[in-house]
Amino acid sequence: MRTTHLLYLHGFRSSPQSTKARQMHQWVSQRYPQVHFACPQLPPSPLEAITLIETITANWPASHAAVMGSSLGGFYATYIAHQKGWPSVVINPAVAPYDHGDRLVGTFPLWHDPNATMTFTEDDLQTLKAYAVSAALVPVNTMAIVAKGDEVLDWREMSQHYHRAQLHLIAGGDHGLSDFEPWQEPIAEFLHLAA
Repeated sequence: MRTTHLLYLHGFRSSPQSTKARQMHQWVSQRYPQVHFACPQLPPSPLEAITLIETITANWPASHAAVMGSSLGGFYATYIAHQKGWPSVVINPAVAPYDHGDRLVGTFPLWHDPNATMTFTEDDLQTLKAYAVSAALVPVNTMAIVAKGDEVLDWREMSQHYHRAQLHLIAGGDHGLSDFEPWQEPIAEFLHLAA
């Protein structure tokens, strides 16, 4: 099945202005103009984020949609893919973010707008557990791109959790996957983007 609708989910403290989100949007627009691309600004609250995602995709064709996400967006993408049966691509995905309250709980400036802040609470941390997908249930129609040089998340934890996926381990790299462009074509092929 060809993908005609693609959802991109950014990570914690990030936005649709992230480098990968902008690169992917521009590339899809140029190479696959038939594909509807959506990258919403996710609210800090996991409940509100999932509600927004479900609202945006409510009328998407189930057999022609796909999702991709980075970091916490990868965690959400796995949940959405598991719920809807969509193919997915995750980039350095958070595996158990609810175990890292020391990093997540608090008020932080946004990466792409230092004048704006977001607040993540203990309740939000607990809510994340409701959206966790165990390693045994990670959909096999998932492509996982994991950088061993990730300075934020443990590549071993990611690769173990996504062992059922089409797993690509990068020898170096970083959390943001700075060298993202070479992955655009393999992602398009994996998701069967509609030309």
